[in-house]
Amino acid sequence: MILGAWVGEGQRPAEGGGAVSGGREHAYAVRVEWTGDLGRGTAGYRGYSRDHEIRAEGKPALAGSADPAFRGDPVRYNPEELLVASLSACHMLWYLHLAAEAGVVVTSYVDRASGAMMETEDGGGRFREVVLAPEVAITAGGDLELARVLHARAHGLCFIARSVSFPVRCEPAIRVA
Repeated sequence: MILGAWVGEGQRPAEGGGAVSGGREHAYAVRVEWTGDLGRGTAGYRGYSRDHEIRAEGKPALAGSADPAFRGDPVRYNPEELLVASLSACHMLWYLHLAAEAGVVVTSYVDRASGAMMETEDGGGRFREVVLAPEVAITAGGDLELARVLHARAHGLCFIARSVSFPVRCEPAIRVA
């Protein structure tokens, strides 16, 4: 059985919802190093690569570049993909946590998340929305409605979704394995 639902309009939390003061602060540090000097630096727009490496201490490097639409390498991750992945992973981790607490046994979780970015007249751009589309399997006897509702709660708790200014929608499909 599959239950599909549209959860959340991906908004920032309401005033007073999730106060920041008095909470624990977590710090994150990465090193982003441009590796795309082809011998002349940035002497010309077409004369350099957008390749870079993203590192965090004790972890393997991520190969990054720009979106191919902006002269990037299509085999490397671009910042836009990483933003969509961050939203997806944050939601998943909260969902799994809440499912475990609620006694909903998840046996499979795959999200095919997507994002839409619009370019602006000044050459910049911004995300219009991100849609999460998790396909979740739960064990027989599990509560399908509770499994669906937990997505809304996960969305409300996701650190990344609470930090962006564009809608993040969640359209889960839940089935009994």
